[in-house]
Amino acid sequence: MNASTPTPSAPSAPTPFSTLIRTASHEQHTEAENSTFMSDLLGGRLGVAAYARYTEQLWFVYRALEEAADALADDPVAGPFVRRRELRRVAALEQDLAHLHGTRLGGGADWRAALTPLPATAAYADRVTEVARTWPAGYVAHHYTRYLGDLSGGQIIRGTAEKTWGFERKGDGVRFYVFDSIANPAAFKRDYRALLDALPVDDLEKQRIVDECKRAFALNTAVFADLGRQFPLTA
Repeated sequence: MNASTPTPSAPSAPTPFSTLIRTASHEQHTEAENSTFMSDLLGGRLGVAAYARYTEQLWFVYRALEEAADALADDPVAGPFVRRRELRRVAALEQDLAHLHGTRLGGGADWRAALTPLPATAAYADRVTEVARTWPAGYVAHHYTRYLGDLSGGQIIRGTAEKTWGFERKGDGVRFYVFDSIANPAAFKRDYRALLDALPVDDLEKQRIVDECKRAFALNTAVFADLGRQFPLTA
């Protein structure tokens, strides 16, 4: 090879899927985080009733996620993400709701009977149920947006709730955000992203997962919009 012959460049490494899914859905993620309802909640401008109503909506969505999990435990695509011990949230949500309705809002032991999903929440939970039944890779998109989101940004909500409404630190009312079985959240999230990178699907299916992830964030944003209409900020 003479001096004028260009040296072939090494092929660039493909972008890890965990990076791709995060960057591709960044706009939708930001839109959800910056919704009027969430901004008012995190700003301490709403009362505990608004926080309780949001917690109720999470209960409907997580019930859909976790009712489907057992059937998907052996699925080659979705199965590795079914981490019962570390992630399951419905029991913690029910502890929080029992406290919120019994202590803070003056309800009784039959609080479940009084719960109703907002229209956007019903649509969100229905979509989770649908993909869990028909498309395990789509279930992964919803699993990722919810569990990793609440393990990460959810800690901001917990801190706000403890400060604004006086909940005991990591106690009743905020137990949903306390992942007791995850000793090292940073290491857990690294392992989770490694599972995303190793998904046994082709590039076309990965793009479908990205699109479903965007849809999941849009469904979440719609829930915030419904909540915002129910709890408009009054000057």
